[in-house]
Amino acid sequence: MRIVNGTDLHAWRRRYASDIVGDSPALAFALQVIQRAADTDSTVLIAGESGTGKELLAHALHAASPRSAAAFVAVNCAALPDALVESELFGHTRGAFTGATGTRTGRILAANGGTLFLDEIGDLPLDAQAKLLRALQERCVVPVGSDTPIPFDVRIVAATHRDLEAMVEAGEFRLDLYYRISVIRTELAPLRERPEDIMPLAEHFVQRVNDWAKRDVTGLSAGARDALLAHAWRGNVRELANAIERAVVLTGSGVVSADALGLGKPRRRRAEPDTPEGLNLKDAVKQVENALIRRALDQTGGNRTEAAALLGLNRTTLVEKLRKLG
Repeated sequence: MRIVNGTDLHAWRRRYASDIVGDSPALAFALQVIQRAADTDSTVLIAGESGTGKELLAHALHAASPRSAAAFVAVNCAALPDALVESELFGHTRGAFTGATGTRTGRILAANGGTLFLDEIGDLPLDAQAKLLRALQERCVVPVGSDTPIPFDVRIVAATHRDLEAMVEAGEFRLDLYYRISVIRTELAPLRERPEDIMPLAEHFVQRVNDWAKRDVTGLSAGARDALLAHAWRGNVRELANAIERAVVLTGSGVVSADALGLGKPRRRRAEPDTPEGLNLKDAVKQVENALIRRALDQTGGNRTEAAALLGLNRTTLVEKLRKLG
């Protein structure tokens, strides 16, 4: 596995993922997985809470792939009515069911040659999961009302905010489909776990809203910055974008105040290290390092050589860090 250095990743981000803002190690890790998978047809699963930016990651994967000139088709599986899931995914013929007044091309065929993004795949009903699995295995679809298989050439990227492994255990998600869609898996950590990204994102959104709303906000006050860093961000990046939009639109010009953000009483995102000052840089860095090591091992199925490469470490260095972890 080739080690991608920071310069290579920065150049790749500027070209394919300029809308993905942040400097945290967790975000860089997710982007590096996407970067390495982009030139293949491997199926990718992106996990993460709602609002973390999973679709942006999928767009970057498509943009950096050999399929970039073809369509990127996004399907929100959670928004599909159960009765129409098959029609939406596979298409239908005229007269296939009441209301089918014409032939419809399904989303899979609409993405032919490109990328199909199945957002919130954990919300697909079990019977639709079985039919999707068969289509992915056979690389062809049969529209509702037809007996004729139609081949397709599509790269599948799936995303979910749900714990698919737990759903498999509970009988709510097919194990064979899980294996099919998670050949390569990465995760976008929630914003509360990557506070380094809050201010770069906030400043990015200020400029973006200035541009489209024709405002002249010059920055964020010290109080506003403190409020942003203290907030829990349960809605993740989407919540942050909305808060900045509201503040910039209503402020109009000058500096955004803490009150303009409308965040209410600050809440601690997570427990601080147990020191008199509530801060301990060494402990915080160790926590982030340990989390990334665990994620790398999970990503590589416990293969220490591949995990070390993914982390940019020598294998012996990783082994020593694991020994200290116990």
